[in-house]
Amino acid sequence: EAWSPWARLDPHAKSTFEGPAAGTGASMAWAGNKNVGEGRMTIIESRLDELVRFKLEFFKPFKAVNTAEFTFQLQDGQTAVTWSMSGTNNFMAKAVNLVVNCDKMVGGQFEQGLANLRAVVVKPQPKG
Repeated sequence: EAWSPWARLDPHAKSTFEGPAAGTGASMAWAGNKNVGEGRMTIIESRLDELVRFKLEFFKPFKAVNTAEFTFQLQDGQTAVTWSMSGTNNFMAKAVNLVVNCDKMVGGQFEQGLANLRAVVVKPQPKG
């Protein structure tokens, strides 16, 4: 919640956790307002310092199943994080894509989430 761009859209959304505390099989479900909707994400693959891949299920305001992942790569003493999402569009989703640019719709939220994540994990260096 400290870095999620959606947590800020509905601070009263309810989250529940199931399965193991970390790694494959861990899941989080959420239910929030119209800006956040309802869904669940479940880790389907996790490799330390490399990758976290999860099944992302949306229930409301629309139904969809996607795969999302974070990849981590060491670059110049820092970690580069890449966040991506993919899935198959049904007929309705294809129709929506004709009039809605999904990258524009969620791309900014991905960028905000990555910036928030950086702020959470990077500690300012002490001056002096």
